[in-house]
Amino acid sequence: MDVLVAQARHVLALLQFDNERCNERSALVLLALLGLKPGMPWGNASDPMLRTVEIMEFLRAEFGKDYKPNSRETIRRFTLHQFAEALLIEQNPDDPNRPVNSPRSCYQINAEALRLLRTLEDSDFPEKLKRYLSNAPGLRATYAKAREAHRVPVTLPSGSAITLSPGGQNVLVKRIIEDFCSIYTPGGQVLYVGDADSKLQIYERDVLRTLGVEVDEHGKMPDLVVYLREKNWLILIEATSSHGPVDSKRHSELVALFSGSSAGLVFVSCFGSRAEMRRFLSQIAWETDVWCADSPTHLIHFNGERFSGPYEVS
Repeated sequence: MDVLVAQARHVLALLQFDNERCNERSALVLLALLGLKPGMPWGNASDPMLRTVEIMEFLRAEFGKDYKPNSRETIRRFTLHQFAEALLIEQNPDDPNRPVNSPRSCYQINAEALRLLRTLEDSDFPEKLKRYLSNAPGLRATYAKAREAHRVPVTLPSGSAITLSPGGQNVLVKRIIEDFCSIYTPGGQVLYVGDADSKLQIYERDVLRTLGVEVDEHGKMPDLVVYLREKNWLILIEATSSHGPVDSKRHSELVALFSGSSAGLVFVSCFGSRAEMRRFLSQIAWETDVWCADSPTHLIHFNGERFSGPYEVS
């Protein structure tokens, strides 16, 4: 093993990361975010701002580690996420409002951590490490407060409040919950809200189970699921800011995913505007509904066999 990689693994252990974050992959990711190449002293560490794909390119070029494209999610979920939570690195320091799942999402070593790691080979490093660790809880609290300020506050139909990660489709998700639901599903219970940085922001598994729905963890849930008890309907909603509408393929996927439901299924595609909807008009599946946030009091029905409601699915 390269000496620098071994040192990086040791440093991560000193920083009190668990075994998964002290493995070779995590050590290499740390070195990439410090711009350190084999043979370079820690005093030369820098703070490049890198996307996940750029981290992988660095490791391929400098360390001969050819991580496959499907490893990107592993690096993001099992190394970068925990590094950010511990404030070792910052995510999107150039644009805190950037969606966490944006292809432009990037990472940079935290300034305090960089100052510490540059002194790894100095005689006073142990003392500086001790000081850094004692200050870490306060740093994390400050950073968490700053991140929270950028989150999207949402009031559920029940009156309770949640926050969603900033930017992206969550701006539209907020409109769906606060506008669409108040108009078209009054009294409805939100059973699921997906969020890029917290996939299970709301996930009422027990309620879904009573309706006969056992969702496969690998199945792609809609962005929102709302239960309208008085009609015994499950409203399956897709926000189209980052994904397309409920097309015929997605319709079939959702039918399969909710095949055990004792409640009728209603499929809704939500757009930010009618202009945006026009781009997808040819893709929208029949027997579904469309809602546009710029015309919140109107609903468009594709193949209106009835005003609105679930269709029999075969």
